[in-house]
Amino acid sequence: MQKKPRILIIATSAATMTGSDKPTGLWLEELTTPYYAFLDAGAEVTLASIAGGKIPVDPNSVKPRGENDPSVERALNDRVFQTLIGDTLRFDTLDTTGFDAIMLPGGHGTMFDYPESAELAQLVADFDAAGKVVAAVCHGPAGLVSARRADGTPVVAGRRVAAFTDSEEQAVGLADAVPFLLTTRLKKLGARIEAGPDFEPFAIRDGNLVTGQNPASAEPIAALVFEALEEAKVA
Repeated sequence: MQKKPRILIIATSAATMTGSDKPTGLWLEELTTPYYAFLDAGAEVTLASIAGGKIPVDPNSVKPRGENDPSVERALNDRVFQTLIGDTLRFDTLDTTGFDAIMLPGGHGTMFDYPESAELAQLVADFDAAGKVVAAVCHGPAGLVSARRADGTPVVAGRRVAAFTDSEEQAVGLADAVPFLLTTRLKKLGARIEAGPDFEPFAIRDGNLVTGQNPASAEPIAALVFEALEEAKVA
């Protein structure tokens, strides 16, 4: 490894769905799987959020102990991790110049605060323009929809992108609860949407842009991030 990659993970801060008291937030596996993959591979990982403070975790993403994805089980027993998610910094208070990659984990909360954050849109655009790695999984690509290149075109235009599909949204019964259907919006922005079977692992890489379809795609996402970092001679 030429140097220790620095990866910034930015989570949602939305604890409820706008216009209702329905709880939402981060889908925990989509954070814990890449987080531990990055750490175990020797990366330096910084965890932040849109608004700072405690990251809201979607209660549906955590089962009784012993029944979760291995990375979630690890997180539930990791005091350091629990401290980190309990009190994060606002991502826009950080000096992001030294980071090699940003990772946007999903959860339905992202649909309510990622697209509304001008600062996140600018950060995504800046990283993309610099050739740094931009990764997002499941609903995480909601953080890409407002990002624009210097010429005003969407960052996703003409790019291969995977995200939580409209059929998956229908299957979980939340198509009417979200402000827009994610893959429909990405298509309108010019993204070349690719998808695997519903709820099966599917992740793709288009240069420095790495995206995954659903929670099961969090593991292959991490591998593609390191592939992109290696090509950039960072890892």
